[in-house]
Amino acid sequence: MTSSNSMWGGRFAAGPSAVMREINASLPFDKRLWQQDVRGSQAHVAMLGQQGIVPADDAAAIADGLAQVAAGYAADGVPEDLSLEDIHMLTEARLAEAIGPAAGRLHTARSRNDQVATDFRLWVRDSIDQVLEALAGFQAALLARAEEHADSVMPGFTHLQSAQPVTLGHHLMAYYEMIARDVSRFRDARARMNLCPLGSAALAGTGFPVDRHATAAALGFDGPTRNSLDSVSDRDFALDYLTAAAQCALHLSRLAEEFVLWASQPFGFVALSDAWSTGSSIMPQKRNPDAAELVRGHSGRITGALVSLMMTMKGLPLAYSKDMQDDKPPTFEAHDLLGLSIAAMTGMVESASFRTQRMRQVAEAGFSTATDLADWLVREAGLPFREAHHVTGRAVAAAEDAGLALHELSLGQLQAIDQRIDGRVYDVLSVDASVASRTSFGGTAPANVRAAIAAARGGETT
Repeated sequence: MTSSNSMWGGRFAAGPSAVMREINASLPFDKRLWQQDVRGSQAHVAMLGQQGIVPADDAAAIADGLAQVAAGYAADGVPEDLSLEDIHMLTEARLAEAIGPAAGRLHTARSRNDQVATDFRLWVRDSIDQVLEALAGFQAALLARAEEHADSVMPGFTHLQSAQPVTLGHHLMAYYEMIARDVSRFRDARARMNLCPLGSAALAGTGFPVDRHATAAALGFDGPTRNSLDSVSDRDFALDYLTAAAQCALHLSRLAEEFVLWASQPFGFVALSDAWSTGSSIMPQKRNPDAAELVRGHSGRITGALVSLMMTMKGLPLAYSKDMQDDKPPTFEAHDLLGLSIAAMTGMVESASFRTQRMRQVAEAGFSTATDLADWLVREAGLPFREAHHVTGRAVAAAEDAGLALHELSLGQLQAIDQRIDGRVYDVLSVDASVASRTSFGGTAPANVRAAIAAARGGETT
């Protein structure tokens, strides 16, 4: 390799050694693990001292030195020295600067393989806790707006065609249920990953009399992992996290897409606040739902992060391979994007101005109570459903020809279609009557919506 190669140029003028240093180093991204690395090392050295594997004075000095290193990182950031390769080697080098040769005892009975596996688990666990807190805020926003609009009628769609009227509160509660499943997935992932790899060493365990249960407890794990080979080669915990993140991002993207549609002039269902939209560079009348569009776009990148790590892991033999260094960038990126997406959707839900009169107008214009007429004909007039469906189709055609909503047709007009229709039919033909009648468990009736909100706030299953 020569410096004349335009791909390498001055950055890699030193030739292959410069390229190897660059490709091998993970410090530019794994420096995010510094807090977890220090926590893991503190637990490890405390155990080494308790077990008599290192002298008590050295263990105490190492613990004090690690605290100094952490304070330096917190104050000044983590420096990038690619010659030190990763956060683990950098921390040990900083420790040596702080306390001298005793720092070399820290790595007793430990490998970077079990060290990084522990650090990364700690980071993913912390990230899940952050996501759960953010999702709780999003759910609270959904519940508040759903309660506000438990009676607000809007069109319900299938195939993006007006189908049956629902309430806006019911619609928002559908997203609450989606997020509740996401919360469940994140909690499941957290519970499943909460075992500690520390003490597995490179791949086979260690001959030192370590107490893996002690380090696991010190780090808040339920116990140690059970197989040293699996411990250092497992990244299922990151895949579980990314799977839950991708599913959550898809749910956020669906609501984002609805906001994009609803904010458009043909729909006119919602006005997004200035905080969550932008103007056009040349069209002053426009307010673009950029935040919603970016959430929609982020779902692709988060799903891509999941696929990226799956492809990295799919063919790796036991135990550790350097490919696994690429586990962290997609996980870090997905976490950052998911946090932004949750925050953005929470803000949009909290601040959106829902145009309920427009929603009602569209619900009434789309013959969305046709199913109610068909159901009434079956229930009250005794028609077979297929015949009722045919009669209802004729009623819709008549209303469309007359430029009326179904409930605006006179009784005479309805009886001209079928004599078995009587005045009781008007109890179900308005959109308000329609939604009020949907009282089956999980239905859109305002009373159901309020009950679902109360159950959600009480921690019950709706």
